[in-house]
Amino acid sequence: MKALKPWISAGYSYGSGDGNNSDSRHGTFFQVLTTPRQYARFPFYNMMNNQDLYGSLNLKPVSKLGIRSEVHTLRLANSHDLWYSGGGAFQPKTFGYTGRPSSTNRGLANVWDISADYQIVPAVSATLYYGHAWGKGVVSSIYPKDANGSLIFLETNYHF
Repeated sequence: MKALKPWISAGYSYGSGDGNNSDSRHGTFFQVLTTPRQYARFPFYNMMNNQDLYGSLNLKPVSKLGIRSEVHTLRLANSHDLWYSGGGAFQPKTFGYTGRPSSTNRGLANVWDISADYQIVPAVSATLYYGHAWGKGVVSSIYPKDANGSLIFLETNYHF
């Protein structure tokens, strides 16, 4: 096990929601100018109106290869607010965020993912990623035929 150099972490993140969408006060945590990808490599959610209980396992079997797996249990912080998604200020009409009704549900999804990052040469790396989300009440009220989703990608990066 020592050869794999394991690193295990767990945590809980809470981004406030708004319990009254008809008053003049906006109580939802607002994720101003960041990308959700640093928190969710399967970015159908961000930190707004969100409770995220998560765990991760990172392994480094050899110096050029890193393997990472995470599990998330996601709920809305407030069922009277929206399910927010988006990556920040890049669209003039939505400011980069959209909100979907929760139908007074709180359960968003359970997510599991795994990725492998390989350093090809010092300036070039590649990542293979797979993630799966099991949609809960909020997602299934919007997508009743299939609330689940998967994402797979191969990415290369050139660092300069």
